[in-house]
Amino acid sequence: MAVPLSYYLILSGFVFLTGVVGVLIRRNIIVILLSVELMLNATNINFVAFSEYFHNVAGQVFVFFALTVAAAEVAVGLAIIIALHRAHSSIYIDDLNLLKR
Repeated sequence: MAVPLSYYLILSGFVFLTGVVGVLIRRNIIVILLSVELMLNATNINFVAFSEYFHNVAGQVFVFFALTVAAAEVAVGLAIIIALHRAHSSIYIDDLNLLKR
């Protein structure tokens, strides 16, 4: 018994919506970075679901490349967050707005 495509799309929509809410509501940079990763993983769920639905492996291969890019994104993002924390002693967006000065 296969899981219908609509279930995957609903799950992906909820995960993506959770990421969007996290980006819009939270002020902590680390939580925002994790929320962006949630949104990226929601798109990966879509790629795998449509890949299975259309019986094509290209979507699954693309997910492997997307996960590689996401790992690099997290590494660079955390490095930037550490540099900002060292310079400003804060990881909150409101404290790091450099254009207010």
